Formats: sequence, structure tokens, C-alpha cells
Amino acid sequence: MNSAISDPQSVSRAASADASAPLAADTAAGLSAKAGRYRWVVCGLLFAATAVNYIDRQMIGVLKPTLQSELGWDENAYSNIIFWFQMAYALGYLSFGRVVDKLGARVGYAIAIVIWTIGHMAHGFASGVASFAAARFGLGVGESGNFPAGIRAVADWFPQRERALAIGIFNAGANVGAIITPLLVPALVLWFGWRTAFFVTGIFGVAWLAAWWALYRHPSIHPHVTQGELDWIRQDKPDTGAKIGWGPLLSKRETWCYAIAKFLIDPIWWFFLFWLPGYLFDRYHLDLKSFGLPLAAIYIISDLGSVAGGWMSSTMIRRGYSVNAARKLTMLVCAICVAPIWFAQSIESVWGAVLVIGLATAAHQAFSANVYTLPSDLFPRAAVGSVVGIGGTIGALGGMGMAKFTGYVLDTTHSYEVLFALCASAYVLALLAVHLLSPRLEPARLD
Repeated sequence: MNSAISDPQSVSRAASADASAPLAADTAAGLSAKAGRYRWVVCGLLFAATAVNYIDRQMIGVLKPTLQSELGWDENAYSNIIFWFQMAYALGYLSFGRVVDKLGARVGYAIAIVIWTIGHMAHGFASGVASFAAARFGLGVGESGNFPAGIRAVADWFPQRERALAIGIFNAGANVGAIITPLLVPALVLWFGWRTAFFVTGIFGVAWLAAWWALYRHPSIHPHVTQGELDWIRQDKPDTGAKIGWGPLLSKRETWCYAIAKFLIDPIWWFFLFWLPGYLFDRYHLDLKSFGLPLAAIYIISDLGSVAGGWMSSTMIRRGYSVNAARKLTMLVCAICVAPIWFAQSIESVWGAVLVIGLATAAHQAFSANVYTLPSDLFPRAAVGSVVGIGGTIGALGGMGMAKFTGYVLDTTHSYEVLFALCASAYVLALLAVHLLSPRLEPARLD
């Protein structure tokens, strides 16, 4: 575990603090966020990994019309491929939560990106539903490690007051990946074909892995972290770092507060990610050359929402609001902003639809940035990865159901109306679940 950092390094830190009395005095008088900024380099690495993660994940959505035309898939066949990705994601999320808690973010993240990059490139060799499902399964196993490792890294590198902002920033990488994909992938497909596009984009994962391994260490042993920054990171009440078993975690309402919220909102994001390109193709008669800009615009708006959601709750905390009030008020605003998507299908203008759908996806990302802070708000660091894993698994199970339901609805009704109605209501239900299960967002008692 990261909490079991070698004693000699800890002694070295203590000696450094003793040798610098003025610094210790300054720290005692008041911690400073400007004492060091390497934690934001780490946040940048997490942002980049999440962007790569979403490029790899979204490619099949962007290529959906091309693959349906070339390989003869109907909506049900496509939903089956997404279903197997979700199943792998559910299984992997739970496993990676424990892997990250045991091995730490550095090793856990490296394992995840190796697996998902291999799975991503394997799409280039696929030829039918079964082989695509197998490649998606491998991709899902690896990609499930992204958020457990990323959130554990945030818990290690940021104090509570900065976590929502840090998570909002690195979660914004999802939207950057979603913006890049419809702009880059159609060009790669037109130039080289869809198979080569999977190989070319796989290089991004390899490059990120090299940077991660070179730049990331736990803050207590990182050579670029000053004592002042380490004090800032450690300003919250320390936890024991003791291993926490599945039983105590699964028995806590705080675990289910996070897990049920994920169950309700994650399937909506999967729907946006995997079916929006097809929706724009069908509803507004766009093609591979023309749908990229509207889709990219939706995710640019989403990116703003991700950062704004983290900024809003973090700013409220700095201004004296409780964590409970800041998180829940932010989520309430987000839930209200999603509601207009219920009427998206009736909008005749493609750019009018972009604004309404973009507002909903931005609200999702802002809502999600605050939900992702709940494990680190409610549990000690040693349990964060496991709780994130439990929630991610439950969310992926919801995504599996959403994939099959979406395929059924579109094949039978050829309408998105019911699906958009589900999108509009999910966030109010998620906020209600969070509030009922954790009325004050107080840390779970694990003794």
C-alpha cells in the first residue's frame, strides 16, 4: 500500500523539517497552497490518461454507422458488443479497486493501461460481433482501472478542500478524449481505414505509460515535492491506513450512497458516449465527414461542466459551506440542468440539439465530479480504491442493462424519446439516494 512507505524516507522528511525551523514555523502559522505545485503535474497526468481512455472507449461509437454498414449489425448486435464491454468493466472495476489499494496508484495505473491498450489495438483484427465483443471485453477490463487509480492518486496528493477541483480537472480529460475522437478518427478512417485507426490511436497509451512511470511517485517519497507542499497535502486528519475488508465496506450506508448514485448516472453517460454519434447520423442525416463538429461541440460544453462542477463545490467549501451542503447544492443545480434533454428529439435544428444535449452532458460531468469525491469524503485513504471499485461495478451493471434496453427500444420503436426521458430523471433520483443514505456526508465509522 502507499501508506506503507519506507521508514528511512519518512525519517529523512522529519529531519528535513527539523533542520528548517522557519519553514516549520510558517507551516504552524498557516498552510499555503502555493508551497509547491507538483500535485498539479500529477493532476495533468491523470487528465491525459483519462483523455486516452475515452479516445479508446468512444471509437466504436464514432465508427458505429461505418461498422453497421460494413459488417451488417443491427442495434441489438451493437448493444451486445457494448454489453460485453460493460460486463468486463464491472468485473474489472471491482478487482482494480483492490489492486490499487494494495499496490498503489503508480503500479495499479500502469497495469490498467497496458491491458486496455492491448484490448484497444485488438479491435483492428476483429471481423465480427464475437471478435469485437472479445476485444471490447479486454478493453473494459483495463479501462476499469482508470478511475480507481486516478481517485486514489487524488486522495494521496490533494487535501479534501482541493479534491473536487482536482477530480473535475482530470475527469475533464474524458471530454477532451470525446472531443478529439470525432475530429481525429474520421480522418484516420478516410486516409487509412478503420482497422489502422485502432493501431494508430493505441500509440497514445504507450506514450502515456512512459510518462507516468517516469514522473509519478507517492508524494512522501517524490523528489520534487517540498516539505511545504507535503504539509499542505497532509492537512486533513490522518487515517490509520489499515486494511479494510469487504464486509465492513459492503455493510456501510456510505458505500451504497456512492454505489447507487453510480448505478443511476453511469448508464446515462454510457448512452451518451455510445449512441450519440448514431443519433446525430439518424436524426439529422449527418455522415462521417459532417458529424464530427457537432459531436465535438457537445463534449467541449461537457468539458466546461466537469471543471465547473468541481470548482463550484470546492469554492463553496473555501467560503465556509460544509462539505455536505457544497456537494449536494452543486448536484442539485446539475440535476436541474439535465432536465431539458427530455425534449431533445423534438428539436429540428442540429445546433439547437447540440446546446440542449451539451448542457445535459456538462451537467452529468459536473454531477459526476462531485459523486467521485464521495469515497474520499466518507472513507479513509486505504478504502478509497475499494469503494470506488464497488461503485464502478454497480454503475457498470446499470450500464449493461442500459445497453440492452437501448438496443431493444431503438429496434422496436426507432425513437429516442423514452431514452431521453430516462436521462432527464436519473440525476434527481441519484441526489435523493445520496441524501437519504448519507444525510450529512459524515465519514463512515469502520471501527
